[in-house]
Amino acid sequence: MLFLQRRATALTVSLVLASLAGARSASARPRPQDYTPKDYLSDEESDKIRDALTPDERIKLYIAFAEDRLKKFDYELKRTVPEARESEILNGLLNGYAGCIDDGADQIQVAEDKQMNIHDALKLMDTKEKEFLEILQKYDKGAPHLDDYRDTLEDAIDGTKEAISDAEDAEKTALPAPVRRKQ
Repeated sequence: MLFLQRRATALTVSLVLASLAGARSASARPRPQDYTPKDYLSDEESDKIRDALTPDERIKLYIAFAEDRLKKFDYELKRTVPEARESEILNGLLNGYAGCIDDGADQIQVAEDKQMNIHDALKLMDTKEKEFLEILQKYDKGAPHLDDYRDTLEDAIDGTKEAISDAEDAEKTALPAPVRRKQ
């Protein structure tokens, strides 16, 4: 009987300590209202990136997502009835664009480290990002409400220039595509 009482007391103490430890760790975590991640990819886009097997596929996805952000940015600028949070939306779209471009450029290094062939993605990057740069520079010369998003636009332009440079450098140094030899 004494053994069962000691065991029950030990179990109770263990449960109390465990609940206190759980309460401390739960209070240390940010509450949902205190923490809102500023992730620029939707859940579906994140899944596509995660499911892409190669850096080549990921680069192509990031370019497509960046293009989507630019189209949405253009749409928001041309709206006849501006959104109440227009400045926030425009800055968010440009930040998302810059994030896609940066992450796409980061995949170049991943491919180089793994010695993977990304020639097709580099060609796409070079072509699309030059188009993107022209569009962004056109906005910089006098788009509506430019003062609301000028800093973010300049960051997007700089990021695009860096990504173009990275892609051009990678094209020069990338390993040639494998050639099958006849046997």
